[in-house]
Amino acid sequence: MVALPSGPEPTHRSDRENLFRATPRLWRALMRVDRAVIALTGRLVVTGDVPDDLRGRPVLMAANHIGNLDPLVLIAACRHRRIAPRFVATGGLFDAPVLGSIMRAGRHVRADRGKATAAEALDKVVAALAEDPNPVLVYPEGRITLEPNMWPERGKTGVARMALAAGAKVVPISQWGAHEAMCYGMVRVESARDLWILFSSWLRAIVRRPTMRVHFGTPVDLSDLSADRVGDAARARDRIMRAITEGLVRLRVDEPDAPLHADPTRPVSDKPSPWLSR
Repeated sequence: MVALPSGPEPTHRSDRENLFRATPRLWRALMRVDRAVIALTGRLVVTGDVPDDLRGRPVLMAANHIGNLDPLVLIAACRHRRIAPRFVATGGLFDAPVLGSIMRAGRHVRADRGKATAAEALDKVVAALAEDPNPVLVYPEGRITLEPNMWPERGKTGVARMALAAGAKVVPISQWGAHEAMCYGMVRVESARDLWILFSSWLRAIVRRPTMRVHFGTPVDLSDLSADRVGDAARARDRIMRAITEGLVRLRVDEPDAPLHADPTRPVSDKPSPWLSR
């Protein structure tokens, strides 16, 4: 377990701006490009925020995963709140010729898949939280949701373990609408045809201009849980996923059951979300 500094306690807008500008210049430039892409795609509505007293402290932001474009939507929403998030991403992204350089320049965190590297990934995230004042953004589900009605899946305990090991606060992020901006397509893009399927669906979305909503929720209270106590990681996971789901309920009041937007390319699991009150 890495000892984490208490960090500064920004309480004014200028402090937020100073923290944001401490981000690598290349990553800030790419965030501006991202904002333009999302503005072209549709309408972004951002609610909630990360409290000022958490700025500059170890923070994990945990979001539901609904589509291929939603990382860009989350980046735009974070920029709107003057946050420069760092993503926990698989090794394949870091190994790509151009994208890998971007990921490293933005101080994103590499987490290779597989049990053998799970402990190493946890240590990397804890270290990243200690070394940089910007939050780390993670997807607890580990994949785009395949839940029949696109509610959050059960999720994994990895994010909870990271938070408990680092003593980090967890800010739940709920999002809805990004699934309308690009189709699911396929698990892996392996050809120019695969790429065109995704790109053409985005071009059609530009005409429709979907509304993409992102909500920063109230930090999840994990103060009574411990990284060393058996069962606490699962309890923390449950609280995080419930908080994300509660925020999502408010974002999709008009779509409480099946999404209005149908994507024939998205596979569907037979397991309903465990986080909804049936």
